Amino acid sequence: MLLCAGPPALVQAAGSEPPVAHRRAPKLFPDYAGIVIPPNLAPLNFKVEEPGTRYRVEMRSGRGDPIHLTSRSGSIRIPLKKWQTLLSANAGEALLWDVSVLDAQGRWSQFDTVTNRIAQEAIDGYLVYRLLKPLYSVYDHLGIYERALSSFAERPVLENRRFGGDCLNCHTFLNRRADTFALNIRTTAKTHPMLLVRSNQVTRVDRTMGYLSWHPSGRLLAFSANKFSLFFHTVGETRDVFDATSNLGLYRVDSNTFDFPPAIALTNRNETWPSWSPDGRHLYYCSAPPAPVERFRQIRYDLMRVSYDPDRDQWGEPELLVAAQQTGLSAAEPRVSPDGRLVLFCLSRYGHFPPYQPSTDLYLLDLQTRRPRRLEINSDQTDSWHCWSSNGRWVVFSSKRLDGLFARPFFSYVDEHGVFHKPFLLPQADPAFYDTYLKNFNAPELVLEPVKVTQDQLTKPLVKP
Repeated sequence: MLLCAGPPALVQAAGSEPPVAHRRAPKLFPDYAGIVIPPNLAPLNFKVEEPGTRYRVEMRSGRGDPIHLTSRSGSIRIPLKKWQTLLSANAGEALLWDVSVLDAQGRWSQFDTVTNRIAQEAIDGYLVYRLLKPLYSVYDHLGIYERALSSFAERPVLENRRFGGDCLNCHTFLNRRADTFALNIRTTAKTHPMLLVRSNQVTRVDRTMGYLSWHPSGRLLAFSANKFSLFFHTVGETRDVFDATSNLGLYRVDSNTFDFPPAIALTNRNETWPSWSPDGRHLYYCSAPPAPVERFRQIRYDLMRVSYDPDRDQWGEPELLVAAQQTGLSAAEPRVSPDGRLVLFCLSRYGHFPPYQPSTDLYLLDLQTRRPRRLEINSDQTDSWHCWSSNGRWVVFSSKRLDGLFARPFFSYVDEHGVFHKPFLLPQADPAFYDTYLKNFNAPELVLEPVKVTQDQLTKPLVKP
């Protein structure tokens, strides 16, 4: 429960007009009000979207000195060290913002206090995502980037200009470690290798693979083998993806071999979106019967899992978790919480590719009750590409809720009762950053440490295999 507190009274100068008290909160962008934030997050820089000629903001909590800020434009940029000091001293406490605005007649207005809360639990230190323009035929200035969440530092992991401007995607980390990961390359020469990084050593695997998931042992990579085709609509989101044929397979890293176990490669089903459980004893995925492209709106995927014994390398029987026949919707992108109890996944009207569907929402399946529920953090636009933090207290996801076009990273705090709190936008140094930035943030992945391999190391196996 977020606490509320009234603003401190403004001091009235002798002979001046008394301040006007607005019985509402100020309009801010991003909407940083009523949220729970990590104690190790970068400053929540914002704009006060109220008319005025001068702005004052005081930030305070129970311990330490408050932060006093002024602005003539309404753009509020918080000093990093002062912000870090205030947050670290008040983990678990309310964070209060008092906003005052001077109007053109020289009169101050006081708004209701903005109340947020600083969580006890930190978030993983880094976020890795793909940045790309909303294009479908040209891979223009595309790359994988890493952002330090405690500051505004962003740097490229790999940019496509390093190897001929082709596509790269599906970056997947082992147990949120930055020294072991994989990512796929799509080239115009119709070769689609995977870059494999193990203990910061880079190799190239010449096999086309789709969506990836590391077994927690680090010895296996589950992957999908899909036959995709892109097609278009004339109204709304123009792009759509049809998956004609798909199966799941295993890449055995130590032996550099591939196989398609019958349990996850049924001839009468299309399987996709593999995701290992944290203990490595279940593989979660989505499955649907094949259908012709003319029936694309009727294709709906079930949420499935299958047991796996890593010691004996034996599979169980596929198990239905959420049936498309019951929900009337199509499942995608299952991700299991670190404690193995919750599955966060997407449901949309049809198909297997949620990012292109405004109907896509985030759902949660409690494996104890087997009852899925639509999360309260959804919007009326696409919400997908989600990831848990290592402690299970945070999720990050990509949402198009700001404008219906660009995907932006949002975070939500998950409390001990399983309640997902109001999402907040990834902070930027410039509060107006998202007004003009013309790229999507796709597939945000939380990692514990910075990536150490260089772009040169990642590029070498591509240009000199």
